[in-house]
Amino acid sequence: MQQVKKILFIIGSPNQTTQMHKIASCLPDYDCYFSQFYSESPIMKLAIKLGLADNSILAGHFKEKADRYLEEHNLKNDYAQTVYNNKYDLVVSCTDLIVPESVRKSKTIFVQEGMTDALNSWSKLVKALKLPPYFAVGTSLNGASNICDIYCVASDGYKNHFSSLGTDPEKIAVTGIPNFDNVNRDLVNDFPYKGYVLVATSDIRETLGFDNRPKFIKQVTKLAAGRKLIFKLHPNEKVDRAIAEIKKYAPADTLVYTSGNINHMIANCDELITQYSTVAYVGLALDKKVHSYFDINNLKKLVPIQNRGKSAENIARICRDYIDFDGSPVDFLKNFRMEEPVTAEDYRHTA
Repeated sequence: MQQVKKILFIIGSPNQTTQMHKIASCLPDYDCYFSQFYSESPIMKLAIKLGLADNSILAGHFKEKADRYLEEHNLKNDYAQTVYNNKYDLVVSCTDLIVPESVRKSKTIFVQEGMTDALNSWSKLVKALKLPPYFAVGTSLNGASNICDIYCVASDGYKNHFSSLGTDPEKIAVTGIPNFDNVNRDLVNDFPYKGYVLVATSDIRETLGFDNRPKFIKQVTKLAAGRKLIFKLHPNEKVDRAIAEIKKYAPADTLVYTSGNINHMIANCDELITQYSTVAYVGLALDKKVHSYFDINNLKKLVPIQNRGKSAENIARICRDYIDFDGSPVDFLKNFRMEEPVTAEDYRHTA
């Protein structure tokens, strides 16, 4: 009897976790396991032990949420490959900022989560000096290490972006990404408000960046021009601090959400204001007026393809075919045919 092949999915944030679960759900005939993003580096292990990584997907509340999600959905948790003593035929990872040696022993597939941080002078220096990409602090170099066998990305724009940073374009497949590939379905929702300005904040301070939040709140209040303001806080933010600032600097009737379906909130808004957030793509795909710290014209080139929610299936097809492929990832992708994505215009007319 042929042994069922084993796949490990490396997860992280709630978005990364649900994306990987969707892909694994398309592979019911494989033995699927999950692990929170981890490192085998003694330095990183010490950082985790000292609590220095609590605001990253390596530890803290991100790991707690992911572990709880796995338990609630009865998914097998093989944290850092230390629980089941498995040998994996394939590892599907949410990041290539750190790729442990235990992962490199298997075939590997990278799945883009969403928007990556902007390149700054420090991340460019890290890249130029060939330092480990996590030294850049953030996600600016995520997808740029060229370590994984195959890279599954959101759009042609992102294929160009990752290849410009050093990942072999012949190893990149434009699959679309789960959670951002079917935004029109969010137009039907039960969010109780309409016609407001939505502000999606980012965890800039929590990831050691500078954010003049009072100035930002004053700016969005001016942009709202008397329209109702709703804030949706990033799940990694210090909630009490963020709410106190909004109460102090925003109009008194401003609403603040710390949870809830942000896609539904975007679908019902008149205008979307973001900082560094992937949800800018949801607004752009829904033809909303969007503000971002990123250049909007560039974001329009990067918007994830809309394929009616087929991205998880696309990635699962690659997993299924590549796990049995005897050859290089470049040769594999040369012969692999992805289903053609629907154009944005066609999608709006047929969804």
